[in-house]
Amino acid sequence: MTQMHSDGDHIGAPMASLGPMVPVVSPRAADTDPRQDILGLAREDLRMALLAIGVPDRQANMRAKQIWQWVYHRGVTDFEAMSNVAKDVRARLTEHFRISRPEIVDAQYSSDGTRKYLLRFGDGTEAEAVYIPDEDRGTLCISSQVGCTLNCRFCHTGTMKLVRNLTPGEIVAQMMVARDDLGEWPASTDNRRVTNIVMMGMGEPLYNFDHVKKALQIVMDKEGIQLSRRRITLSTAGVVPMMLRCGQEIGVNLAVSLHAVNNETRDEIVPLNRKYRLEQLMEACAAYPGTHNARRITFEYVMLKGVNDSDADARDLVRLLTRYKLPAKVNLIPFNPWPGSPYECSDWDRIERFSDLVFKAGISAPIRTPRGRDIMAACGQLKSTSEKKRKSETLREQAALAQI
Repeated sequence: MTQMHSDGDHIGAPMASLGPMVPVVSPRAADTDPRQDILGLAREDLRMALLAIGVPDRQANMRAKQIWQWVYHRGVTDFEAMSNVAKDVRARLTEHFRISRPEIVDAQYSSDGTRKYLLRFGDGTEAEAVYIPDEDRGTLCISSQVGCTLNCRFCHTGTMKLVRNLTPGEIVAQMMVARDDLGEWPASTDNRRVTNIVMMGMGEPLYNFDHVKKALQIVMDKEGIQLSRRRITLSTAGVVPMMLRCGQEIGVNLAVSLHAVNNETRDEIVPLNRKYRLEQLMEACAAYPGTHNARRITFEYVMLKGVNDSDADARDLVRLLTRYKLPAKVNLIPFNPWPGSPYECSDWDRIERFSDLVFKAGISAPIRTPRGRDIMAACGQLKSTSEKKRKSETLREQAALAQI
């Protein structure tokens, strides 16, 4: 897993934006296609949509099930491909509905196998998703918002302002795009390459809770994509009031962007800490449903030179986790540099020393191998592709005008 992500996808919004539970977001522009997009509809919503276009009530459940399997098990985007659906029904579906994919503005492939997709949605806004292959798994890192609002100072995505929340369909679409690119249709639990999902892309998932919940319920559906909740991790910077709901209503693994072991340091690098203090965060972790030794909470800890990487910090981290009796794993993340960043990565021997101190206290503290750095797809690096593209396009346009 790499993390790009909800902890770090933040810099640039004023502290006042931390107030609402779900930040105020810009309305979506009207889509030029008048047909309803069924990607991201819950199964019951799909059934109701079929009834609304005249599918008889006695057929609606069957048709919804057929369409669901074609969309999420076989990955089709054309109703005419649904061979077990009657021809007249297919024509009606085509008239009223569509099955969308966002435009792939750019797809970059790292030397280590990581793939980064810059996706443009119907209103012209853009977000990124990243696929990270490993020997025993393939993890897709998914965005929940366009931009972010949390201002984490070490994260490149944080230099973007929040534009809006992604819809359930746009969240699910990131999974569909990756599986299209990897040739994973029809879906299979035996040979799939996307085996895990992490909600660690652009944005804070718990500030878009309802849409994230609906999207993940589709991903976990046993008659569709069929991804087990044990293979899904949601990462939060610490939106304390929503954490319990996440455990109760979604039930996926929890990752917490910790990054510091005291309020003073965390206030600086994760400004959300000024709203929800470290003690509140740890209490919410301790109360997270289903947490036990076989299902530990993952704490993300980016290694910043001279900021949070001392021996004292390592010992305080152990004391913090022990005090709240948390079965935990700590992912130590070497800081991934980006232009203009105010921080440096800790020296490698310092990271190893930190890891060793935590390990010796009986807490797993692996060092995450940076992935996708050459395409700016590593932890905290998501953001720049679309902005760079827009700047380069503007420069080309200006140059062309100058020659007229």
